Amino acid sequence: MAIKQVSFNRKALHEYLILEKFEAGMVLMGTEIKSIRQGSVQFKDAYVTFINHEAFIKEMYIAPYEEGNRFNHEETRERKLLLHDHEISKLERKVKLKGFTVIPLSLYLKDGRAKLEIALAQGKNIHDKRESDKEKDAQREIDKVMKSKR
Repeated sequence: MAIKQVSFNRKALHEYLILEKFEAGMVLMGTEIKSIRQGSVQFKDAYVTFINHEAFIKEMYIAPYEEGNRFNHEETRERKLLLHDHEISKLERKVKLKGFTVIPLSLYLKDGRAKLEIALAQGKNIHDKRESDKEKDAQREIDKVMKSKR
């Protein structure tokens, strides 16, 4: 089972508190998967929505494939996510009732298929962001001291 990391959303870890992660497949066109294999993906402003009990990712940018000519895809089109029915209903319920959001964390190739890791997340306020930065700095200092004592 070969896994190749294509893209990772670093900003999501800073902006959101991650509660639960899910793996989703995606319905893609031929030129999209070729462009993904080249690593031409960005999901800085991407998010997941639910329409008619189906999950879709919006605002995910996949660059046009260079060899694609007139059959190339639209860069930021809405793409359907492939999740189990119980996962969709769980995510949909939490988004509607509790005000959470579903964001993409990473995109990777698993056995030649594109998989998107999505997360149920809650937005951090400024205080939470500062607190997590302090914790990271403290952990860095601890690691530094431990390394120097070895």
